[in-house]
Amino acid sequence: MPKIYIIDVTNRDGVQTAKLGLSKLEKTMMNVYLNEMGVFQSEFGFPTTRHESNYLKANLELAEMGALKPIRLEGWIRAIVADVETAFRLVPNMKHLNLSVSTSDQMINGKFQGRKTRDDIIKEMTKAVDAAWAHGAESIGVNAEDASRTDIGYLVEFGQAAKEHGANRLRYCDTLGYDNPFTIYEANRTLAEKVALPIEQHCHGDLGMAVATSIAGAKGAIDGGQDAYINTTVNGIGERAGNADLVATILAITKSKGFNDNYKLGGSVDLSMAWKIAKFASYAFGVPIPINQPGVGDNAFAHESGIHADGVLKDPENYELYSYEELGRGGAELVETGREICAGEYSGISGFSHIMGQMSVSFADREEANRVLELVRYANVEAQKPLNEDELLFIAKYPDIVKKLLTLAPLT
Repeated sequence: MPKIYIIDVTNRDGVQTAKLGLSKLEKTMMNVYLNEMGVFQSEFGFPTTRHESNYLKANLELAEMGALKPIRLEGWIRAIVADVETAFRLVPNMKHLNLSVSTSDQMINGKFQGRKTRDDIIKEMTKAVDAAWAHGAESIGVNAEDASRTDIGYLVEFGQAAKEHGANRLRYCDTLGYDNPFTIYEANRTLAEKVALPIEQHCHGDLGMAVATSIAGAKGAIDGGQDAYINTTVNGIGERAGNADLVATILAITKSKGFNDNYKLGGSVDLSMAWKIAKFASYAFGVPIPINQPGVGDNAFAHESGIHADGVLKDPENYELYSYEELGRGGAELVETGREICAGEYSGISGFSHIMGQMSVSFADREEANRVLELVRYANVEAQKPLNEDELLFIAKYPDIVKKLLTLAPLT
């Protein structure tokens, strides 16, 4: 039976969100957490963007070292040969790519202003796929942007052309959140049957249905005989009204009525990482988790009304579909109310050594401690917020990698 695989796009679509962003270290920590969670793939950045180059190469180096495995790291580019050439020039060891192009008549006419036809779109896409293979790509996904407003016959033609040139997946992008669970099911089943490629769901929340449409689209792909891939972001952070939330999507697949009987996650996803990754994303983006967020919101396991409180005390399953322990919740959170020593951009060696010592980290000598402290200072300058414990431990463990993450080479 085909399976559902999660491709998280927080480090691509999430950071494209207006007024929000992540430092390169924060993006790296996101990849670390996604890997620990068992997510299949992270769309970890833009290999054609100069300021991403060192970050991308550093993360690929972590993968080669085994620190970011088994997760796959995949870059996003436009489906044109020029972008392929630039991507492999800036990041030569890139192995996994998603190539994206608009397919709807609205986009072809509205964005390209008559400069391209439907045939041009397919020709450019297939040339880009060929170029990516020629440069040593190991997997290629092809994205149909605005697929939900694209004629299904043309989508089939587009997908078949991608398959003929060796593409591994077809990404169906509900770019404006226009689909509903019924329309996306039919479209994805048709594509799975007629294109015979795994179908990837990329859904937005403009109408509040991103998780529902993602699940329905995945069901359509599997009913059509193909594996399904669902794009998510942590806490649903994404352009405009956001993307399908990672935790809510996993909960919907594994907990909704009867779904998991026939439509199962591929790989081994550790749901107990949910609380940790959601809290980190909230802190890193500076966006509070909504009180009613599935699984990780403050009220997800809160009960006040008499009937509910009585029922959940007698048996939690009366009013809870899943337990908070499953999501890694339940532990106490320490809030320092007395003396606190912080690591920041102006920290000294004494205070820093004290902080690291509390985490059982010791240094061979003062020179090593100063080297790590200097990296911590620069990381604070970039993030403009205190680093969490995992970030400090990461810097101490991988100082050479962190130096690359913090190095930018602007045009002069």
